[in-house]
Amino acid sequence: MSPKLRVAASIALKELRHIRRDPFTLAMALGMPVLLVTFFGFIIDFHYKNISVTVFDHDGTPASRRFAQSLGASGYFRLSKAHEGLTPDYALENDKSFSALVINPGFGRDLDKRGAGPSAQLLLDGSDNAKTGVTLGYFQQASAMAFDAARGQRSPPPSSPVSTRFLFNHELNSRWFIIPGLTVVICGLVGILLTALTVAREWENGSMEMLLSTPARPGSIIAGKLAPYLALGFCGVAFVYAAARLVFGVPFCGSHALYAFSCLLFLLAATAQGLFISIATRQQQLAMQFSIVSGLLPSLLLSGFVFPVDSMPLFFRWFTCILPPRWFMETSRDLFLKGAGLADLWPQFLMQALLCAVLLALGLKKFKTDLEP
Repeated sequence: MSPKLRVAASIALKELRHIRRDPFTLAMALGMPVLLVTFFGFIIDFHYKNISVTVFDHDGTPASRRFAQSLGASGYFRLSKAHEGLTPDYALENDKSFSALVINPGFGRDLDKRGAGPSAQLLLDGSDNAKTGVTLGYFQQASAMAFDAARGQRSPPPSSPVSTRFLFNHELNSRWFIIPGLTVVICGLVGILLTALTVAREWENGSMEMLLSTPARPGSIIAGKLAPYLALGFCGVAFVYAAARLVFGVPFCGSHALYAFSCLLFLLAATAQGLFISIATRQQQLAMQFSIVSGLLPSLLLSGFVFPVDSMPLFFRWFTCILPPRWFMETSRDLFLKGAGLADLWPQFLMQALLCAVLLALGLKKFKTDLEP
């Protein structure tokens, strides 16, 4: 074994002994990814359910009651009858309900008249535009069936029906879309946090002088520092993958070898970013703060996890190109749901490798072989 590899192995062994003696590091590396993926996987859901609807039935006929009951049976809405004295405007202005369904007198009479639509109105709280748009879409789907139920008959099918088929996520299960993205956010943040404390801890404990007294080059020291946390990161990814498949039933349609290679590139970039922060700050508390800001916020807001990159302004679309989570987010989702191959994902792999090399080069350049700031 060459002297460089011996030094790197010695530093890696030293880090492994520290990790073994530090239950907090093990818990954060192995337990936190699984805990957060399970926790947020159940909470985050892009499907709105139990949307509150206050029903103002001024018709009071069997047809109007069947119409309201059919809407409630759709599973999207939680209906409540308006009490005496309550107005639709007051219900929405004072957050008594998100929406109000007003059924005017004559609803049942006009229901079967040709050319005359039934007199009903849906009022929505437009302050939450995302929820408003989804609610309107739900109402348009559910109201067609509700009108049929109110008439007591089924409408004839359209003369030229359009057949719709959903590919890759035929159930439109939002968790299948969320969990692969959560893997990117959580594992990337943990990788940055773990390595951000390594060199900073050496400076604060006063052991950096002994480390720098070795004949090793910065590359060997950085390799020895990164290797144990890279292995821990892979263990975290494996646990998260198991939770995604066993707990949430997320399908995996792609190549496990490509997924492992993509994880390697992403974890290398994340640990290199954390090491660069650690070298630049030399303080554990400051390193942790920078890690959270630079690791969590871009992963959540600029990676495509919540907001599609294509919908962002032009500047931010270009800015996301320098963020490793953006490329791993695309790779992870395409491998899980689409079964994409190397021919489809080579641009993402190329960008991940390039950003990984840049972050490692920045860490090497910033690392100093003297004790002077």
